[in-house]
Amino acid sequence: MAKLHVDEIFDGITELPAGNFEGCAFTNCSFTGADFSGVSFEDCRFSDCDLSNVRLAETAMKPVWLANCKLIGLHFDDCGDFLFAIHCAGCQLELSTFRERDLRRSTFMNSQLIEVDFTGADLQEVAFENCDLNRSTFERTDLRKADFSTARNYQLSPEDNRLRGAKFSSDGLAGLLTDYGIVVEG
Repeated sequence: MAKLHVDEIFDGITELPAGNFEGCAFTNCSFTGADFSGVSFEDCRFSDCDLSNVRLAETAMKPVWLANCKLIGLHFDDCGDFLFAIHCAGCQLELSTFRERDLRRSTFMNSQLIEVDFTGADLQEVAFENCDLNRSTFERTDLRKADFSTARNYQLSPEDNRLRGAKFSSDGLAGLLTDYGIVVEG
């Protein structure tokens, strides 16, 4: 049976201790390229950490808070499904995938979501508060009641996604019209 770490604080480490984690905090850690496969994180927080290229096969994130973290090349679609939720604030989230992932319990604030793949994801009621979505992919994505009102640089097709009740600012309408070759000038 894997060791359970409860309410522990890990500061500046570069290797994840063996076991599962509940209520733990990770600060200033660099886990670049680490293997988190099969590890469970429940109510854990990562602050100012580098989790780039971490392997996430059947990793449990229920939920995980990420603040000011570098998250490049992560396959969140490989994580376990049960109670999956992440909350990103001030993160650099690039070249990552959430294909077919249920993200209804997740939040994204003040983050760079560059070239992130949301194909087939369920993003109902998710708010992208002050997020840069440059070159991110939304195909067959459920965006009902999602809030893009403060997001920028997104492009998505109203025909390929479910958008009923989604919120957009008038400044962001061009991101909905790109597929039609319509130019919006301000």
